[in-house]
Amino acid sequence: MAVSGLIMLGYLVAHVMGNLKVFFGPEEFNAYGHWLRTMGAPVLHYSWALWLVRIVLLAAVAGHAVSAYQLSRRDIKARPTGYVHRRKGSSYATRTMRWGGIILALFIVWHILDLTTGTVHPGGFQEGHPYQNVVDTFSTWYGNAVYIVAMLAVGLHVRHGFWSAAQTLGVGNARRERLLKALANGLALVLAAGFISVPVAVMTGVVS
Repeated sequence: MAVSGLIMLGYLVAHVMGNLKVFFGPEEFNAYGHWLRTMGAPVLHYSWALWLVRIVLLAAVAGHAVSAYQLSRRDIKARPTGYVHRRKGSSYATRTMRWGGIILALFIVWHILDLTTGTVHPGGFQEGHPYQNVVDTFSTWYGNAVYIVAMLAVGLHVRHGFWSAAQTLGVGNARRERLLKALANGLALVLAAGFISVPVAVMTGVVS
């Protein structure tokens, strides 16, 4: 659970950095999209490196989902009857991890169909023109709503998941707890704000 989560966290950091290139205009953002398919050249053929990243990410998502299911079943088996009172100290992010994971799983499917395959993309999907595709998606109210809700879920998920992974992998202790929680809060805020800034920029005309 922890290792697969950290793999996805690394991807999110790289992904938000790439997304923010949209603020530098269509030429640079489209060039970034092209680079994703040519990275590793000439050793690797066109899109090979991108597909390797996708395969690793897919394995991480699958491993995370299976681990979540197994841990959930183990918890239910250990205590079939729920607690009468909510545990003290449990944050909102902690209590909503399961629902947040479901929201993100559904979002990933929609996101791929929208900006990767173009199956549900509004306005006519243009292969090789990611800037225009992003503008098309966030020019619709539902595109903004789905994306912003999902990115808020990302923030909550990262906030609890980063700290939890540190405990699982033996990095956390009593002395480092405050620092780790501060890092988790900061990372969650930066990621959520970075991702959400793109649809807000399209809505306000900063990116058009």
